[in-house]
Amino acid sequence: MKRSRSNLSIAALIVLLAAAAGCAPRGGDNSYDTAKVGRGDLMQYVTASGTLSAVVSVDVGSQVSGKVSALKVDFNDHVKKGQLIAEIDPSVYQAAQRQAEGDLASARASVVLKRQNLERKKILLPQKAASQLDLDQAIADLAQAEATVVIKQAALDSAKANLGYCTITSPVDGIVISRKVNVGQTLVAAMSTPVLFTIAQDITKMHISAPVSEADIGQVKVGQSVKFNVDAFPDEVFNGKVIQVRKAPTTTSNVVTYEVIIDVDNPEQKLFPGMTADVSILVAGRRNKLKVSNAALRYVPPDTAAYEGTPPTKLSTGQRLAYTLADNGKKLKPLIVNAGITDGVDTEILEGANEGMVLVTATRTGGAKGGGFGGPPGGGQGL
Repeated sequence: MKRSRSNLSIAALIVLLAAAAGCAPRGGDNSYDTAKVGRGDLMQYVTASGTLSAVVSVDVGSQVSGKVSALKVDFNDHVKKGQLIAEIDPSVYQAAQRQAEGDLASARASVVLKRQNLERKKILLPQKAASQLDLDQAIADLAQAEATVVIKQAALDSAKANLGYCTITSPVDGIVISRKVNVGQTLVAAMSTPVLFTIAQDITKMHISAPVSEADIGQVKVGQSVKFNVDAFPDEVFNGKVIQVRKAPTTTSNVVTYEVIIDVDNPEQKLFPGMTADVSILVAGRRNKLKVSNAALRYVPPDTAAYEGTPPTKLSTGQRLAYTLADNGKKLKPLIVNAGITDGVDTEILEGANEGMVLVTATRTGGAKGGGFGGPPGGGQGL
């Protein structure tokens, strides 16, 4: 009976030891996915979303109030500079011109009369038939009449100009991209100029205005090449060039952006004003440089990993932490590399790794899979 109890105690102890051994971390049980350091080309882009517009767009408005009596052009019509595009009912302004002409004629007649009166006073003064006061008054009356002629002439010129504004012509060669009025509509130009049409001067040359975040704007320079696409042609890539980086900031929801203007050729006129363009600005390029998958620089080992060497707790600017394999792939060996540009898939290696070197990208078994940006375990800093 005692021997039976002793055997049971030994069996229970063996089970407990086995369970404890099964719960203990075993770094050697982990296996890893890896990637080799190779050579190739890298292109780094800054991305943004912008809007296409004509290089020069002119809003054609009316300087006078009145009813639209005729529209000579419509959407997508090509127009020439000086071409008649709309007319405002001129009847009110024709009447104003005739009134101004009458006022001017009356003022000129008054000048003739005042001049004759002055001449008479000059003759009568030596004969004592008129006083010096009468002569002075005649001179003043003539000057006043002549001034009235100038005023009435200006009023006539204004009336003629207003009548001329009833005939609206195109200020540039271009294409009508917007019509905002209809025949019979009454325009009121008292406070602001009503817009009738928007004319794009030449849509074979267009611009993209793209807001770029303050984090990326330092990399954008005039002359950099640009690739973009639009929803209307999802399988086609268009090209452009940065021509201006505007220094005026725009803040929206605490996000600061700067406008980048991109020059675009549109010889086939496939691109329309107002289209949204997804822009990629080439800010850096490298040819035949060492590079490795970004996953290798983002890798974070699991808690069960075994190491050869101690991972650093802090990295300097530009440094990234990666891991190679040691002890037949059972242990991770920390490796500090200096990183360059990235294209979103691979990163340039400036220093710290050689071509053909194998770096760990993920944990396959034996613990939680690594993830996040590369850095030392336990909270060390990484870039």
